[in-house]
Amino acid sequence: MKNIQRISLIVLTLTTAFLAVPVITQAADTVTDWNRKTCEIVTDGGLPTPPANRVMALVHTSIYEAVNAITKRYPASGLRIDASAVASVDAAIASAARASLLKLIPTQEKAIRAAYEAALAKIADGPARSDGIAVGEKAAAAVLALRAIDGASVVETYRPYTIAGVYVPTTVPAVPHWPQRTPWLMTNAVQFRPGPPPKLTSDLWARDYDEVKMLGSKEGSRRTQEQTSIARFWEVTGPAIYHGVVRSVADVPGREITQNARLLMAVTQAIDDAMIAVFDAKYHYNFWRPITAIRNADIDGNDATTRDPAWRPFIETPMHPEYPCAHCIVSGAVGTVLQAEIGSGRMPKLTTTSPTADGATRTWSNIEDFMQEVANGRIYDGVHYRNSTEVGTAMGKQIGELAAAKYLRPIR
Repeated sequence: MKNIQRISLIVLTLTTAFLAVPVITQAADTVTDWNRKTCEIVTDGGLPTPPANRVMALVHTSIYEAVNAITKRYPASGLRIDASAVASVDAAIASAARASLLKLIPTQEKAIRAAYEAALAKIADGPARSDGIAVGEKAAAAVLALRAIDGASVVETYRPYTIAGVYVPTTVPAVPHWPQRTPWLMTNAVQFRPGPPPKLTSDLWARDYDEVKMLGSKEGSRRTQEQTSIARFWEVTGPAIYHGVVRSVADVPGREITQNARLLMAVTQAIDDAMIAVFDAKYHYNFWRPITAIRNADIDGNDATTRDPAWRPFIETPMHPEYPCAHCIVSGAVGTVLQAEIGSGRMPKLTTTSPTADGATRTWSNIEDFMQEVANGRIYDGVHYRNSTEVGTAMGKQIGELAAAKYLRPIR
């Protein structure tokens, strides 16, 4: 009888002690909630894809710094953000996101403040909330100061290729100054610059030319209905399409909030670096898009390619050089970070939706299928060649490995 009473007392003591400890995992979805909100705000703000990805990296780095300053789950980064142990993590996340977004996208102030006020309304007023707000503001200020001169604000000076007096299209291509930016993870923009695209006289060029000509055309294509669905799905290029995939992992039950903050920081920094690397290669090689190549096949020096003077791609061609594939470098980076996060564990089904496919949802059971579909989609869109997708994916994997090595360390 005495043994039973002793066991009951031990159980009661342990239960009481457990209930007295703050259960941070209950708030683990706050990071992903703000990820969704930030994607919406960035999209509504109309930012082009490269600057939008920069914003996502700044916001999620600020959020991570704020959360980790409170939970101290991972080693400090060196930004020296002081925080009390009782500070509200949810308030810190909302505050870091608000402060970052107001600075980065001031045109969306109304939406930013509305999201912030809605988030704070769920947190009881008091020292914990006030302390959390202060931590978030400190984190955002520190990260923004660190990246204030990362090169994004450099005035672009793109010089169109022409000869005196000859008309050329007058739209400046996308972010020609992006290679001048300071990376988060890479040592410099050229770290993973690939070798050149295929020689126009090669069999590889003829193979890639014929594939995109047949499968990527707007009229008379040999695409199947499924391939056309994939093409439409991957027409979109903004952050949201990839962050849905990332949340497939972040939303898995049982994940801790700092872990999610760290994952999203790693992913967004990898994506931002991928943009720097891919635009460095694009403007270095200045390789022609399919619409240009197919309408000028009579000058490529390859007897295996046949000119089509009226050929058009399935979607509008992005306004920057073709090689390598930007979508593919992003999918490679995202997939590699997610694989490192899961490790040997079972990968959850990866899911996201696309606004260019009327909100359709697609799902993949593994990372390789996801990355391969992105590559295929850009060929079906008529804007990339097979070799370019392979090179872009490989570059993304290398950048993803840098992020994994830097951030996805074992828990202490």
